[in-house]
Amino acid sequence: MTIAIIGLGSMGKRRIRLISEMYPQYKLLGIDAREDRRREVEAMFSIFCASSLDEIEVSVDCVFVCTSPLSHHVIISDALKRGCHVFTELNLIADGYDENIKLAKKNQLKLFLSSTFLYREEIRYIKENIDGDKRWNYIYHVGQYLPDWHPWENYKDFFLGDKRTNGCRELLAIELPWIVDTFGEVESTNNIHDQMTELKIDYADNFMIQLNHKSGSKGILVVDVVSPVAVRKLEIYSEKSYLSWNGTPETLMEYDCNEDCLKPISLQENVEHREGYRKFITENAYKNEIKAFFDYVLNDIKPSYTFEEDRKIIQLIDMIGA
Repeated sequence: MTIAIIGLGSMGKRRIRLISEMYPQYKLLGIDAREDRRREVEAMFSIFCASSLDEIEVSVDCVFVCTSPLSHHVIISDALKRGCHVFTELNLIADGYDENIKLAKKNQLKLFLSSTFLYREEIRYIKENIDGDKRWNYIYHVGQYLPDWHPWENYKDFFLGDKRTNGCRELLAIELPWIVDTFGEVESTNNIHDQMTELKIDYADNFMIQLNHKSGSKGILVVDVVSPVAVRKLEIYSEKSYLSWNGTPETLMEYDCNEDCLKPISLQENVEHREGYRKFITENAYKNEIKAFFDYVLNDIKPSYTFEEDRKIIQLIDMIGA
């Protein structure tokens, strides 16, 4: 199988590294308009790189779209027209969704959307232990100062600095899929937001959001690009039930009502963390969703998240105003 990774920034390089570790039998190609990135990836991974798919002389089976979100729909459409199955990173906007969904079905190709948190073992444990017959409350804060997201480049030079694909919107697109999957469809929402920082951005840098679910559960979700400490803090509770999580596997805790104490949850998988990333960014979930993509392509095993579901999440984010 031949796979082209389009976009050789940090995420593109991560996908190349993980695919080559998991599926060494696959042939990988790199695509990026920037010559410096092509040279870097050629040196790092010893793979052929080109500036566009037009320069590739071999048949490509799958494409991983790892460019800035505003370009995704055009690249996805082109890949589908070429007969390629598509894995795409978060889109953040719904441009081209209807057309690309129809095109994938017409050409009998697989269209797969990343939603990494749905593949985290901690999130899976939380969902499995949320009793659907009970109403739950949750309080969740996720934030990190925008210049610290990509410290090697100016925040105005990549997609999080753009209002349509801004940092708070990115955080909501990461978190809302698993929140809705766990607590059910959102019935109504209220929020307050403003700009607290002196960052040169034209969007609100923090949101405090109340989410009311049709299941009767409700929550407070705080997202921001303000906090100088990278934070992920979650509390979930109901009568005689309580879970907490601070973003890493070892911080997942559950209340034991018999012993009246919090106990750590021991997950089965060995946690993989790569030097240079924040401690709550683990490799496992990225590997899990790559495997899910190839399971979908090769064995028609349905993925945990679809473009149709993502369109609803994007509509919710638009309603929130991020």
